[in-house]
Amino acid sequence: MRRRLIKQTKPLKERLLEEAQNLREEAKLVGGALRDAGLKKARQIEAAAHMDDWLNSPGLRPPKGDTVAQ
Repeated sequence: MRRRLIKQTKPLKERLLEEAQNLREEAKLVGGALRDAGLKKARQIEAAAHMDDWLNSPGLRPPKGDTVAQ
């Protein structure tokens, strides 16, 4: 079984923030539980975009004392 390779044209952060914006727009059109679920998902996606920033930051260092004893 072969994996389909897709060349992404936009950075991950940009795609995540676009998806969060789309979910917020959709949430405006519905009410109740669907609205709440859409807004929750948008917040989760925005958090993922912030984590991507953090993980790709130049100042990121591995935790101290996290070496493997041999």
